[in-house]
Amino acid sequence: MVDRGGRRRATPRLGKVIGSLSGMTDYNDWNAKVIDEFRAKGGKGVGQFGDALLLLHHTGARTGVERVSPLARLEDGDRLVIVASRAGAPQNPNWFHNLKAHPDTTIEVGTETRAVRAVEITGDDYEQTWARVTAAMPNFAEYQTRTTRRIPLVALLDRD
Repeated sequence: MVDRGGRRRATPRLGKVIGSLSGMTDYNDWNAKVIDEFRAKGGKGVGQFGDALLLLHHTGARTGVERVSPLARLEDGDRLVIVASRAGAPQNPNWFHNLKAHPDTTIEVGTETRAVRAVEITGDDYEQTWARVTAAMPNFAEYQTRTTRRIPLVALLDRD
């Protein structure tokens, strides 16, 4: 769905899920406010996320358009882990598909911009990492109960 300004809009179902979580009805507006707050505060103390937030830059798999998504993160050794939960919606988030097509990207953490490579976490590593993610951020376990798909985990590895 596209608005009058040519911006991509969330599907009505996802908008309802995010709206119910945030008190807003438009997913893109919610993201824009989180991104603005993140940058204004240098990534510290941002809304419900506190300091565990990053901004993921990703390039559209079909469109080639660069987008920015605020995502919760888990520091896990020498990698950051992000969760493709989409609040438990039936489909993976668009950013996940974009990273599969274009895994070399950048993130903003605090006031720093870092070049990273996105790698999907699989196998035994998935199970162990999922346990750490849900222990630190229990809402992701709740999201898993809302969907039949296995929620993907993505490791962001420094490229430098």
